[in-house]
Amino acid sequence: MRLNKLRHAKSKKDFPLFHLKCSLKMAKLKWKSGWPNLRKNLINVKPSKVKRSSANCANNMDRHNHVVFSLSKTHDLVSRICQKLKMPMGLITHNEFADGETYIRFEESVRNKDVFIFQSTCAPVNDSLMELLIAIDALKRGSAKSITAILPYYGYARQDRKTMGREPITSKLVADLLTTAGVSRVALTDIHSDQTQGFFNIPVDTLQTYHVFLTRTVELLGKKDLVVVSPDYGGVKRARLIATSLELPLAIIDKRRPAHNVAESINVLGEVANKNCLIVDDMIDTGGTVIAAAKLLREHHAKKVCVMATHGLFNGEAPQRFQKAFNEGLVDYLFVSNSIPQTKFDQCPQFQVIDLAPLFEEVLLCYANNSSISAIYTRHIEWIKKHV
Repeated sequence: MRLNKLRHAKSKKDFPLFHLKCSLKMAKLKWKSGWPNLRKNLINVKPSKVKRSSANCANNMDRHNHVVFSLSKTHDLVSRICQKLKMPMGLITHNEFADGETYIRFEESVRNKDVFIFQSTCAPVNDSLMELLIAIDALKRGSAKSITAILPYYGYARQDRKTMGREPITSKLVADLLTTAGVSRVALTDIHSDQTQGFFNIPVDTLQTYHVFLTRTVELLGKKDLVVVSPDYGGVKRARLIATSLELPLAIIDKRRPAHNVAESINVLGEVANKNCLIVDDMIDTGGTVIAAAKLLREHHAKKVCVMATHGLFNGEAPQRFQKAFNEGLVDYLFVSNSIPQTKFDQCPQFQVIDLAPLFEEVLLCYANNSSISAIYTRHIEWIKKHV
């Protein structure tokens, strides 16, 4: 049985100091000086002049009543959050038995405390999900007052309906597993479809990240001649929300998908000639959809093409496809968040990782103070309209 203890600093000066053995199968991050490689591309785009309303969120959390934990897929993200909150991350002992079984023990009391636990159920999806379920069970048996599971990325979100006979609705199954494990509340980030909220019988918060991305994208492209583009009809609602927020025009890619993981873009609905196009999607898997969309926009004489997606999965040959798209001038910039650890692009200026730590910091403060989360988005959009 291999023991991996996460050690955290006791002062801000040497925060964060933790060690995760890379031999652990579920955490294949490359560590250097305590930080993953993604740090050099990480962009903190929180507008410094956006002030919290005192009526909305206080500036700190009560350490005696609240505790924040991270599992294997969100260590870097949560360490940044805790650094901003000026509170230590909770200690966890994580063991892996010889046969691959996972063992988790929380090294501090959670009795009668409000617990916030972070985990992205990304690859390996089943291991990440099982790790979260085991952790929730341990917290419940440790007499936690409440357990809020915050999933920056929610695996199985695309299996949200039956398209053929004898298919499962796995997204609903995962919701049932989390509820049965004992979670009190779930927070999901830019979920694939809104109906996922209805799969839970407990409170669900669906967090949005578009305002964090827009601060950076509008800064680079400007609002003049900027067009928001949906790569397919399924993403129209998301793209329209962004376009409406900043009073921008909207374009839609008319796409047909002949097979799984294969996309063919055939037409553009909207004016994109001599425009800066911002393709918006919730996730990038193999990259076929957005690269085909970018190629079509170039054929329609778009001036610039940028891609913005919350969750960068980059499976298969996706990194090579995007590198080729960068070299050929199809895509000017690719923006994703650190909802999933990003290690597949190294020293690539066109690839930029947007830090979600400021958003989650504000969300945690809203939870701790029973304040409105939606007010966060309103403040940021108003700031972007005035200053960017």
